[in-house]
Amino acid sequence: MKLVDAHIHLSEVEYADHLGEVIADAVDNDVSALITCSTDLRTCQRDIELAEQYPKLIYPALGVHPYNVNFLKPDELQEIIDLILRQNQRKCPVAIGEIGLDCTYDTIWERQLFVFDKMLHVAEQLELPVIIHSRGTTDKIVDMLQSYNVKRVLLHWFSHTIDTLNKSIDLGYFISEGPPIVYSGILREIVKQTPITNLLTETDGPVPYRKNPFNDQLTKPSYIRHVLDAIAEIKNTDVSDVAEQIAKNFETFFNVKL
Repeated sequence: MKLVDAHIHLSEVEYADHLGEVIADAVDNDVSALITCSTDLRTCQRDIELAEQYPKLIYPALGVHPYNVNFLKPDELQEIIDLILRQNQRKCPVAIGEIGLDCTYDTIWERQLFVFDKMLHVAEQLELPVIIHSRGTTDKIVDMLQSYNVKRVLLHWFSHTIDTLNKSIDLGYFISEGPPIVYSGILREIVKQTPITNLLTETDGPVPYRKNPFNDQLTKPSYIRHVLDAIAEIKNTDVSDVAEQIAKNFETFFNVKL
């Protein structure tokens, strides 16, 4: 089986002293591709380095996380945009992300909107997919995106209503879910309602998971096996069939051949 992690943050500090272990864990557990999502200029630069160091395993998504928009230095947003434009000539990145809006950072809401708009315009210009963070803002983002010419949209860690899920599916968007579907009834229902052709798997590492079987350990790519097992159980189908379809979804969404 070819397993995929469509959303992990390999450049975060929690992985700094464990990167070799994390890469070995991926290889040993048939994880064929990792999308490492940037959050600011430093992680954009580091994720590019990782992709060069581990070709055909690590693929970078470059962007600005909504949490970080308040910490951008005066010229940093333009530096990130210029970096993305330069890298695109080298078939890098494979997506713009992690970008989006977060209702918990309401004091920087206008700044979030400004940066999100800039990132979406870059995705339009380069015809790249987007990886979206939408905590408490999924309805707004789904409505907003229809004003942009962005063809491929991944709503990462989707946890909104079934009505919004159905609207997203009708628009052709993809949904990614991770380790919490092992124990979260809400997320399991979302997986149940999502066509397998619109589904991707993720870990969102280094975010930790405190329940069994993860128990607050360092989040590793091998967790994808637990995610696939849960999807197969929810969908009442064979895990190998689930893995095969999700690998196809990954290739289609990111334009990457596994």
